[in-house]
Amino acid sequence: MSQVHVHRVEVCFGDCDPAGIVFFPNFSKWMDTASLAFFMACGVPPWRELVKTRGIIGTPLLEIHTRFLKPATYGETIEIHTSVEEWGRKTFRHRHLVRRGDDLLCEGTETRAFCVREPDGRIRSIPIPEDIQALCL
Repeated sequence: MSQVHVHRVEVCFGDCDPAGIVFFPNFSKWMDTASLAFFMACGVPPWRELVKTRGIIGTPLLEIHTRFLKPATYGETIEIHTSVEEWGRKTFRHRHLVRRGDDLLCEGTETRAFCVREPDGRIRSIPIPEDIQALCL
């Protein structure tokens, strides 16, 4: 298991469709933001610093699964509770629980990998750095 970080989002009018319901891709955007916020809350330096010091460009998304349970609308505050559900050798799975108070609105998982850029410009995954993993536990 890992630490859990809570990322808060104020839902704006522009986040919603004409019916006033949050447009579904916004949940993916917020989960992506929560992924980075998780690492920074755990003490991992921003990607722009890691690229300079270790060549790590970030954690690109490899796979995503989302299940929607209840709608949200503008004027509400939602929370994305993010943790690492599983650590592999080169990949990890973030789990996001999107809540409005006690109500679970959405749940999602993202499979990601730590990556570096090769001299030819291609991106390559690397083993998960042990020191970064340790910060997140």
